[in-house]
Amino acid sequence: MRLFISTLLFLTSTLLHAQISSSFVELDDPQKPAGWENVSSGLHVSFASIDERFPKSVAPKLNLQRSHKLTAWRGEKVSAQILIWSKEIHKSLRLQASALKGNQSSLPSDLVQFRFVRYVMTDEFSDGCGHRKPENFAASLSPDMLDDLEEMDLEAKTVRPVWVSIEVPADAKPGNYAGKVLLKGKSVLDIELEILDRILPTPSEWSYHLDQWQHPSAVARVNNVPLWSDAHFEALKPVMSLAAKAGQKVITATLNKDPWNVQTFDPYADMIIWEKKADGTWAYDYKVFDRWVQFMLDLGIKKMINCYSIIPWNNEIHYLDGGQWVNVKAEPGTPIFEELWSPFLKDFVQHLRERGWLEITNIAMDERTRVQMDAAFQLLQKVAPELGVAYADNHKTYQRYPNTKDVSISIGHPYEEKDLRDRTSRGLITTFYICCSDAFPNQFTFSQPAESTYLAWYAEATGFNGMLRWAFNSWVEHPLQDSRFRTWPAGDTYIIYPQGRSSVRYERLVEGIQDYEKIQILKKTLERDKLVELQKAIVPFKAANRFEGWNEKLNTAKKLLNQLSK
Repeated sequence: MRLFISTLLFLTSTLLHAQISSSFVELDDPQKPAGWENVSSGLHVSFASIDERFPKSVAPKLNLQRSHKLTAWRGEKVSAQILIWSKEIHKSLRLQASALKGNQSSLPSDLVQFRFVRYVMTDEFSDGCGHRKPENFAASLSPDMLDDLEEMDLEAKTVRPVWVSIEVPADAKPGNYAGKVLLKGKSVLDIELEILDRILPTPSEWSYHLDQWQHPSAVARVNNVPLWSDAHFEALKPVMSLAAKAGQKVITATLNKDPWNVQTFDPYADMIIWEKKADGTWAYDYKVFDRWVQFMLDLGIKKMINCYSIIPWNNEIHYLDGGQWVNVKAEPGTPIFEELWSPFLKDFVQHLRERGWLEITNIAMDERTRVQMDAAFQLLQKVAPELGVAYADNHKTYQRYPNTKDVSISIGHPYEEKDLRDRTSRGLITTFYICCSDAFPNQFTFSQPAESTYLAWYAEATGFNGMLRWAFNSWVEHPLQDSRFRTWPAGDTYIIYPQGRSSVRYERLVEGIQDYEKIQILKKTLERDKLVELQKAIVPFKAANRFEGWNEKLNTAKKLLNQLSK
């Protein structure tokens, strides 16, 4: 019977996925059609820069590119972009690739993946953080989501980008390969691939410390499945697998009530149930926490478990008392704070020890004040010194607690380079984080695509070990169509889409992390003069503000990276 129910839940989830995949339509474009009077009849196809977002209703102005060359290490994923446009309607567009043939071997056609880029509604940065009404901000459609449709219709007087991905096998033979891009079965473009004699490690082995906060509750809501059910975990797989494939290092878990006080569309659901017994003792139900952590570990995300938060944004704790939920204000430093948290922390340490997770678990905090942080550190040191600590820092807290295991500093906040070097030398993690206050570099749905790649080059230039992003999948109400939210610039709350759909931002993020890994490898092998040349190319990316020519400098540095790889 249990097997039947699990199968039924899986089939329900699968059918729902198919329904969501095919039923939604893009929102109307606020931009009126423009430039089509100069476009000839028929279907137009060309390669285009991956650094540019092309408006849906504006005829593109570009020199036709019938061929495109990509260069990759073995084990690397590389991307290109194709544009399709026409004044007329065209039905059932489908792209395929031929095999990629080299002098001594060939690569199968299915290594080349084509995904239609879907347009979502976005807005603008304006003042960054703060509540916003849609009518007060300029709206536009942005090509961002990579859909899983096998074919798609083209509307009249519209553009449809197509994202091209090639995941080069680690055992591929170095050399030059060439193939054809087919549209509706007809050859339209030429694609070339140069595979260098270098091997990129698998994402689980990447050194870049990527911490994107996950949000399981959002997956349950969007997929319309019961929270923490088998169907929920089935729906979580394609979403969280994308995190693992990007080299994610941290599992986001919760300790009690929604740590961010419903800053997201979906509240964070409890992973640990606290219960006060009639005799005043406490019991803690870890079943959901254990299943979630093990689920993520099985995906290959194994470095840290960051548990939010001993200082939630409203300082409230809730628990069961006589079968009823009770909400209690527990300000850090007050007697009730110590009274409630002490027994839990002691029990949590014992539970983690039994599971074998104590060494990788941190009590995590986010942008709390100096007074609150001091009270939390004092309590942790008193009752649970075995636990690690992680926090997002915009108060230079890391200077007062220099031995903290995992610290993330706001990209716009002052820091000392000597502190980064010292922490790295002692095996401690220091990352930077981006949020609604940062116009550049960032990953809003209106951000320039290369900003996502820039992030890893910024980490390399400054000495950070990686980056934190506050939300991997905190989806808004209708994430497939409209990325705007009641607070913060559009796209701030997620970079991937439901049912494991990728995005331009995600793909470019992975591209930058791969660059970072390649740099780490080359720094160990390059001759001194070549290493100096590479380091000079990296220096400009210390900038946390937009500067003239940044994208061109980034592309030049990327070309140099591949040249030095030879």
